[in-house]
Amino acid sequence: MHPAPPAIPASHRDLIDGAYPAALTTLLPDGQPQVTPVWCNRQGDQILINTMRGFRKEKNMRADPRVTLLAYDPRRPTHYIEIRGRVVAMTEAGARQHLDELTALYLGRPGAKFFGDSVAAELESQYTPVRVTIAPTRVRVEG
Repeated sequence: MHPAPPAIPASHRDLIDGAYPAALTTLLPDGQPQVTPVWCNRQGDQILINTMRGFRKEKNMRADPRVTLLAYDPRRPTHYIEIRGRVVAMTEAGARQHLDELTALYLGRPGAKFFGDSVAAELESQYTPVRVTIAPTRVRVEG
């Protein structure tokens, strides 16, 4: 029997559900960590992020699904959550809609679109969003 996957504690769900700074660590082909800021939200206890096809972090996650996400409250930096996990899905299906949801959340503007409101609309023809689902394997919280 496998132990139940770790849950996101209610005391720290605000950091995933709200527009808080988050950093994703992936592993480069040589094993070095790469850290990039990301927008995130969740479905139950799984974390959802978005990237673009061909970006370094997308390639990293396809090659090695182990990741860590750190989200924190800049007004209370000791209130944070570290989620170590594995990428369990990467899909272009529904990715643009998910990216628009994240854009509306992080910009604080209902109906905001990533292409046009966050980055130049012309970039839409150059980039393909990829929705990434992360299943936590370890959750650590402070504050």
